[in-house]
Formats: sequence, structure tokens, C-alpha cells
Amino acid sequence: MSIEYVAADGVARITLNRPDKRNAITGEMMSSLREALQRASHDSAIRILLIRGAGKDFCAGLDLSEVLKNAENADAAFASARRLGDLYIAMRRHPKPIIAAVQGRALGGGAGIATASDLIVATESAYFGYPEVKLGFIPAIVATMLRRAVNERQAMELALTGEPLSAPRAHAIGLINRVIPDAEFETAVESYASALAEQSATAMSMSKALLYETDGLSFEASIEAGVQANVQARMTDDFKRGVERFLKKS
Repeated sequence: MSIEYVAADGVARITLNRPDKRNAITGEMMSSLREALQRASHDSAIRILLIRGAGKDFCAGLDLSEVLKNAENADAAFASARRLGDLYIAMRRHPKPIIAAVQGRALGGGAGIATASDLIVATESAYFGYPEVKLGFIPAIVATMLRRAVNERQAMELALTGEPLSAPRAHAIGLINRVIPDAEFETAVESYASALAEQSATAMSMSKALLYETDGLSFEASIEAGVQANVQARMTDDFKRGVERFLKKS
């Protein structure tokens, strides 16, 4: 099975499971990952999604043998690219936060899966890269998330050089959230996911939606979106229970 799905304690753990190929992404894997995302979205017990890679690497990118084969047919190439684009959109629109836990290499489309996630944690020895230019290719779909995660010049340099980026450097430019010592990674990832799973599901979902909704809006439109979300949040049961707990402690 190229995608493993295990749900427990409010966390859906999704594993890219093709370690012999460094978890290189095939069309079948993209479809299976979309199914896993949908499964988690319909499970009210799930609050957080955690995406991992089996073996030493997170994901080496698209399976190049499949990409090359599709290049011989324009319709097949378009379908493959569309499938990847739709996967990234599904991750961005997913109602629950998605964490990418990266060890080893996250390259090309694999870096895209990490970048499309809402939060990224990585081992100190991990590195990220968009090496498509070295193959005469371009990080065309991934660029959408990359440009939103880092500034324009950083994104341009990564796309034009294709050079790998260490986890500490990725953290320094704002691409990832946390860098964790390799020896502590497993425990730290579980603690990180578990802590988030204890937060209000509605508050997290609304926060994710609002942050992405305001991307690209004018200042005034962004404030208005915040006003609307503020009012909606006041009406939720989670908010009412949270305030009641707070007042009892006061």
C-alpha cells in the first residue's frame, strides 16, 4: 500500500509508503492521498492530520519515470499535472490543520506536499529542494505555495538554482516552523501533534480558513473578513465552553 492511514487520539497519521523509491509520488499515490484527506475530513474525531514519509526520506518528488512517460502525450501530461495541482488545493482547502513531519529529503513535488501543509517540522539533518531546473524542468505548481511561504527573492533563487536548503536555513527564511534534533524527532512530533489535537477543532478550522482567505485581499477587505469570522467564532459551542472554563478559574 503506497499510502498508509492510521487514526488515533484525534490525529490522522498519513504515511507516504514507498521507501524503496524514496517515496517518489505516482499518480496512484496522489489519488490515494486525496482519499486519505477526504477520509479525515469526514471523521469528526480527527482534529489534526500528520503526513510522514516511510524510511529515510520524506519524499523525493514525482516519479520521474512516470513523468517522462506522460511527456509523450499532452493529455496524459495535463492530467498528471492537474492531479498534483488538485492535491495541493485539497490540502489548502482541508478543514483541519495538516502537519508535514520531514526527515531526510523533501524534493520537488515532495517539497510541494510539505509546503502545501499548514505546518512543517523537520529534523536538523533534513533538507528541502526544488531541483527541477537541473532537469530542464520547472517547479511550476509548487511555486504557488513557495512564493507565499518565503519572500520573492528567496523563491526566485530556489527556483533558479535548484540548490538544496538545509532545515536550519529553511527555518531562517520562514519556509518551515520548527527544527528538531534528529534523536528527539519522533517524540517531539508526537507531542507537537497531540498538543494541537487538544485545541478547539472549530477554532483551528476557522483560523486556517481565515488566514488563507485573506491572502491577497486589501487591508480593508481583510479586516472585514476578520470581523465576520470574529462574530462566527463567538457563536460556537467551543468558544462558549472555553469562556466558561476561563471564568470559573478567575
